[in-house]
Amino acid sequence: MKEQTNVADVGEGGAPEQAGARELLLETASQIMREGDQVDISLSELSLRSGLNSALVKYYFGNKAGMLGELLDRDMVAIIKSVEALLAKDHMSPEAKLRQHIARCVDTYFAFPYLNRLLMRLVRDSDPAEAKRIADKYLLPLNKAYDRLISAGVKAGVFRPIDPQMFYFTVTGAADRFFSARLVLRHCFDQDTLTEELRDRYREHTVDFIMAGILAR
Repeated sequence: MKEQTNVADVGEGGAPEQAGARELLLETASQIMREGDQVDISLSELSLRSGLNSALVKYYFGNKAGMLGELLDRDMVAIIKSVEALLAKDHMSPEAKLRQHIARCVDTYFAFPYLNRLLMRLVRDSDPAEAKRIADKYLLPLNKAYDRLISAGVKAGVFRPIDPQMFYFTVTGAADRFFSARLVLRHCFDQDTLTEELRDRYREHTVDFIMAGILAR
């Protein structure tokens, strides 16, 4: 087992001498939630799995909620950056952009199946200022992006007029529900592992299914 880092073991800059301790705590928390299909962790398990003193959670993040908030920031950035990049690609058609975005959402939720549940928990449990920060940083940008993508497709004659807010719930729900339902896979389909093959099948199914509902033809 790794030697545990003590909060007192800091260098001149005030940071623990063990390199990457902050990132290791976040990644270990992510692994625990992925493996346990949950959105909570115990500090004792975090300490055992990471080999770090659990007091470092307070040192780096203030408390466990602060750590979970930073984990959300780390993991949600992939979706936000990908949709912003798509909006900037003038050479791509609205249909190609939306297909790529839905596929990227499925891949992200496969990597971080706890993501939407963690987001909802933090919005629910945080103080109003933090809840608004989360909404402004992640929920509103996605809704605005969907409004632009759908409007461009309607203007081009390839999409039916669709409510962007409802579209957000459709995409998020489709990506989140499947990868957070291992108990259903286990008890109904005798499958307990979210494999890459299963991800690829679900990605193709979800993209085709959602696009069939929005395409004008």
